[in-house]
Amino acid sequence: MNQQERVSPGTAAPAEGSSCSRLSPWVLLVSALAVKTALMTVGLVVLFHMSCGQCKTLPQNASEWHCIPNGSVSEKDSWKCCPEGWRPFQESCYYFSGDQMPWNESQQNCSGMGSHLVVINTEAEQDFLYKEIRRQMKYQEEGINLYIGLRAQEAGQWRWADQTPYNETAAFWRRGEPSDQPSDEFCVVIHYQKDVFRNWNNVPCTIDSYWICETAAETI
Repeated sequence: MNQQERVSPGTAAPAEGSSCSRLSPWVLLVSALAVKTALMTVGLVVLFHMSCGQCKTLPQNASEWHCIPNGSVSEKDSWKCCPEGWRPFQESCYYFSGDQMPWNESQQNCSGMGSHLVVINTEAEQDFLYKEIRRQMKYQEEGINLYIGLRAQEAGQWRWADQTPYNETAAFWRRGEPSDQPSDEFCVVIHYQKDVFRNWNNVPCTIDSYWICETAAETI
């Protein structure tokens, strides 16, 4: 009886060890798969948050954004973004209205979109606006007017909507403009005519005209 008691534990021990040795490869395989799955999940989460973080850098006052490569050598991996329906040029975005109203209401509409009536600082910007007006089908008619952000509180005292000082060397008046008569022509429009690059004209601020807004492009 004592011998059997001594033998039984001896015979049971090898069987238990054999069972563990058979299970070990499966345990390792399952563990490896679990680790791989966890790493993939972490990677996807990181990418998701990076993507969402980039989107969250854009202001939320526009339902959709249109982004293009920035084009800058120093920022070759960045993007320049404008609200959907706005046209990009250099570091700004431009909105061309489809309706007409007086200057004050035009400026209020631009302000409501986080912008202001366009401020033209360079010949390149004037050229972009001239070509964009010509490109858009709704502006194909000759002689249309589009308000810009230039206005005078008193005759000859011109000031831009964003308070940029008026620069005579970067002005693009039509021949004979700005006119002194009538004396209430304190607001400025682009008076579009084909092949007429210098096309600014001062008009009464109460007339209904199309309008152009400008805001800074977002870089992400």
